[in-house]
Amino acid sequence: MLKQQESYDALYETFRWDVPERFNIGVAVCDRWASREPDRIALYHYDPGSAPQTLTYQELAARSNALANALRACGVARGDRVALLLPQCFETVIAHVAIYKLGAIAVPLALLFGVEALEYRLETAGVKALVTNEAGHEKVRGLRARLPSLQCVISVDGATGGALGFDELVARHASIFEAEDTASDDPAMMIFTSGTTGPPKGALHGHRVLLGHLPGVQMAHEFLPQPDDRLWTPADWAWAGGLLNVLLPGLYFGVPVVSGRFERFDPEMALALMEKMAVRNAFIPPTALRMLKAVRGIRSRYKLQLRTVGSGGEALGRETYDWAKAELGLTINEFYGQTECNLVLSSCAELGVSRGGAIGKPVPGHQVAVIDGEGRPVGVGEAGQIAVRRPDPVMFLEYWQNPEATAKKFIGDWMVTGDQGGLDPDGYIHFFGRDDDVITSAGYRIGPGEIEDCLTGHPDVALAAVVGKPDPLRTEIVKAYVVLKPGVERHEELAGDISLWVRERLSAHEYPREVEFVDSIPLTTTGKVIRRIFRDRARAEAS
Repeated sequence: MLKQQESYDALYETFRWDVPERFNIGVAVCDRWASREPDRIALYHYDPGSAPQTLTYQELAARSNALANALRACGVARGDRVALLLPQCFETVIAHVAIYKLGAIAVPLALLFGVEALEYRLETAGVKALVTNEAGHEKVRGLRARLPSLQCVISVDGATGGALGFDELVARHASIFEAEDTASDDPAMMIFTSGTTGPPKGALHGHRVLLGHLPGVQMAHEFLPQPDDRLWTPADWAWAGGLLNVLLPGLYFGVPVVSGRFERFDPEMALALMEKMAVRNAFIPPTALRMLKAVRGIRSRYKLQLRTVGSGGEALGRETYDWAKAELGLTINEFYGQTECNLVLSSCAELGVSRGGAIGKPVPGHQVAVIDGEGRPVGVGEAGQIAVRRPDPVMFLEYWQNPEATAKKFIGDWMVTGDQGGLDPDGYIHFFGRDDDVITSAGYRIGPGEIEDCLTGHPDVALAAVVGKPDPLRTEIVKAYVVLKPGVERHEELAGDISLWVRERLSAHEYPREVEFVDSIPLTTTGKVIRRIFRDRARAEAS
């Protein structure tokens, strides 16, 4: 844990890791509190039409113990993979804790995945058991004949069609369970990458990954836990951001975590949830923040009690950074990481580490640099690849059954991220974009995130995706695909006005030379813009 200091430099220089040899996530986030303060609330569940439901640490301990016994009775043993295909709900947390106590490996999956995506991940991981709901079971039901490793399906909606009932299993098994004595490096979870550079890979993490996240969570949320802190995120708990930036650290610190079910992000519903549940600390991805910008009069219409808001997963941008200060009355603490090595850079307004357009400085305990292709740190103002030095407790163990891909992830002791960035004179790292996303135009290397952020500052723009379109003169030109706000009519003059908006606010080499209006922008399950679709479209147009 971070010890509060007066300056970032003092905090970074005095921090030392203290990772025990033996550590179990399930015990740390549940049993530790259940034995001390059994009635302490671990989770709240938001229901728009009624009072929130609660789950105490004692209840979490008893139900996770019973589920661990049930999974063991189903043949799940230490090291076996157990998938979770669930929304934000109490059963998701109970299942996670049970899996860790059992010494098995949790494989969180997003409910938005289609049948083919699920089959690939379930087969690749060799999943033995699946905990899901009826919607998830419906997707998987037809796959079971092609998944010989999958021996047990448990549904939170009750026993049906070959699935065992979650509540019935918990009621039938003992609520006492002795957790496996796991080492910090023993595998605890497998989180699949988004597949931006080929087929999705299963990033295998040890139990120590939770401890590795704690300094970054505390930095982004200004020395969490503080009195009355309460965490929430719209991010799916199947994503590293939702699971490891919010859910598990919140439980570890004894800070209540709010759950809520959203099929897709709705700005008004999100504001209503934060108001009703007295949320003090939120992790809101940049795309969701840009959607919040469309809501008028937030401070006058909603009584928010936010103390901190962190954001990451893609570049926040200066426009949204400034908007949050004016409209929410606080500074967004931007942070950075990826599935393989998360939350290694962060901002912290309380320490004066905050700069619009930058993703922060290295979190205490992590060595982060911008390097060239030979693994050498580049100079100030030079572009390179963001990299993290090993060993690091937040770093993945390996890609599941893929030693070649694991080896390619490193240049010497630097784990390369595939993200382009640069270092400024004050030690802030700026994110340009994924290798594939960076636009090369007339000799300039342009990151799409800042342009997308600027575009959503236009009064008529709801969302935008920016890509490079091949051009014989400039190599590529900047092209923007834009979703307009409801009621705004499409016309050529508006496209020109939007292009000029960016030119005046950013620079003459970054503005979109083409603006095309579209009905929607596809997003990943983690809320990131899927630029690949538009990049392919622009290339097809150019050819």
